[in-house]
Amino acid sequence: VQLQASGGGLVQTGGPLRLSCAASGIILSINAMKWYRQAPGKQRDLVAAISNGGSTNYADSVKGRFTISRDNAKNTVYLQMNSLEPEDTAVYYCNVNVDRGRGPNRDYWGQGTLVTVSS
Repeated sequence: VQLQASGGGLVQTGGPLRLSCAASGIILSINAMKWYRQAPGKQRDLVAAISNGGSTNYADSVKGRFTISRDNAKNTVYLQMNSLEPEDTAVYYCNVNVDRGRGPNRDYWGQGTLVTVSS
């Protein structure tokens, strides 16, 4: 299973950005899909998650500004980020839990996409 993340870039404070992460390979189904981020010198933190049933949860720091969604037909997860702040600057990673139809479910990580918010 491979994950391809895209959509990062440079944006001004208050601006929007949309991240995408598409999974490909041998996939029977995808369970939870998540976005993490890691700022320089800091640990990787969970930003948002969405279950296969569509339930979502968010880190307190992004509630009301970020929206996670998924397209099961495309095996893709999105992160719509609005009202971006310099504190949102980080490398964003997608993570998905995949049922490949054999063996236990496994977590896979995308390569990371850099989001830089200028003040």
